Amino acid sequence: MKIPKLKWVIAGMLCMATMINYADRLTLSVVSVDVRRDFGMDERDYSHILVAFMLAYAIMYAGSGYIVDRLGTRRGFAVFISSWSLAQMLHAFSQGKWSLAGARFLLGLTEPGNWPAAAKAVAEWFPPQQRALGIGIFNSGSSMGSALAPPMVAWLTLLFGWRASFLFTGGLGLLWLAGWLLLYQPPHRNRWLKAEEYADMKDHVRPPEETVPVRRGQLDWRKVIRMRGCWTLILTRFFTDPVLYFAIFWLPEYLRKERGFDLAMVGKYAWVPFIFGDLGYLLGGWLSGRLMRAGWPLHRARKFVMALGAACLPVVILAPRVPTAEMAIAATCFLTFGHAFWVANLQTLPTDLFRATEVGTATGFSGMGGAIGGILANLGTGHFVARFSYKPIFLIAGLMHPLSAILTSWLLPGRFFLSAAGKPQPQAAVGSEESRQGL
Repeated sequence: MKIPKLKWVIAGMLCMATMINYADRLTLSVVSVDVRRDFGMDERDYSHILVAFMLAYAIMYAGSGYIVDRLGTRRGFAVFISSWSLAQMLHAFSQGKWSLAGARFLLGLTEPGNWPAAAKAVAEWFPPQQRALGIGIFNSGSSMGSALAPPMVAWLTLLFGWRASFLFTGGLGLLWLAGWLLLYQPPHRNRWLKAEEYADMKDHVRPPEETVPVRRGQLDWRKVIRMRGCWTLILTRFFTDPVLYFAIFWLPEYLRKERGFDLAMVGKYAWVPFIFGDLGYLLGGWLSGRLMRAGWPLHRARKFVMALGAACLPVVILAPRVPTAEMAIAATCFLTFGHAFWVANLQTLPTDLFRATEVGTATGFSGMGGAIGGILANLGTGHFVARFSYKPIFLIAGLMHPLSAILTSWLLPGRFFLSAAGKPQPQAAVGSEESRQGL
């Protein structure tokens, strides 16, 4: 039996994995007030728990990409989602700050593998014109997970207690794993793919020899991190990823502390900004492909859509200054929509800048930059919230993307991008490794 339009089924599975990933990490923020009350923790203790997650996330994000390149997409994804699901379930057995921090640290070590594995799967199944849409589809799972987690976790907590919510969300990943192992192989080896669909796609996706696990000695991570594309993405994500982390980890806290929400109200309203994130991921991914089909160069289409997304972010500066909670949530919708528009193309750049055997490693290093930024941002947020207010945090969140759009455009001119055939652009002096490294 063959499955029609299998690449879109694969994209849907990647979206579901990302949705589970974000539901797992967001569970703690939804029940944070209840957990802090049970364990006698204040906001600074909570920020320390978040930093434990982000520290592990930063450490492993770089390593996860290398592991995925070595294991291959299928096995690499399986290893990471099974590990993070078990780590999520361990939260239910914590007895205080340090055991909770330990479970959070394990979750941070295992969740980053989702991104290099998903990006690698997209590079194996989608041509360049559809790649940002593929990235957008799987990234939309982050907003879906963030939207579903508040009502789902609040409902589970009100009925069964906060520990049950961690067991349930962790179990979802193990169910997904069974479907992944059944369905996923690269196109040339996939028994579920129709022959005519493979014939249409085989000349436009990465060749079979680039979809196999990388053998020891074939991949030099030191060379990858020296390339201009890699360290530019590290810088860009260092400044912009913390903005979404703020919305994920601190928005429920903000609504309960500053706007008087209780747990039921958080479950009822905190999901709204993430629905706009879903729209941003899909529209941002679709638009760059549409511009490319209209004749825009790949690099210009990516950067233009990223700039459009960045232009939405300054609206969030108004969130703590408006008189009602509804208006604050509306302002936050610009944050999630603009960031999603931005990320659908930013996270596609590794597939545009690097060979398939380097995509996972480059994605991992860039995510490490975002995680390090998240560590510093969460520490700063805990400090400012405890001593001052949320206003400076929203101000910084509104400015990071426009500044980063300028930085990325300046540091990554078109000559560093691969062509649709997966080779350096003609103006990059084809075959010149120095041009790719920015030396």
